[in-house]
Amino acid sequence: MGVGTERTRGVALLHTVCVYLGSDHAGSAHRPASSPSAGSARSGLRRGVIGGLANGEQISPSKVAGCRAELAWSPETARFAREHNDAQVVGVGSWMHGPAGAAEIVEAFLGTRFSGGERHACRIRLVSDFEAAGDAPPMSVG
Repeated sequence: MGVGTERTRGVALLHTVCVYLGSDHAGSAHRPASSPSAGSARSGLRRGVIGGLANGEQISPSKVAGCRAELAWSPETARFAREHNDAQVVGVGSWMHGPAGAAEIVEAFLGTRFSGGERHACRIRLVSDFEAAGDAPPMSVG
């Protein structure tokens, strides 16, 4: 798993998470989604970004075609990011979590698979179609 940060305040937690994961792939927040290639965002490879709050850091990977990045503030939200949205990148805020809490979030993210449920798959297709065509999907009521 590659991990990146754009914030100096995220560096200490970044290194702690890298040690926890046995990863030496620390870099910028852009790197997790685009490395080793933009195609990897579609491969199911899961990566992480760490920032102060990680709101901004999860935006950058989301700009890579096919990448779904989500902010997680608990193990439960990390699991939902994977189960419901097949997210490939998780954002964790260093101002909000210490090493143990961040490790729990990352572990939940890595240990969860996409559920494959049709309503979730349909939503992902809508987002992918919007990304490809640039036309917003129709609003549904109900």
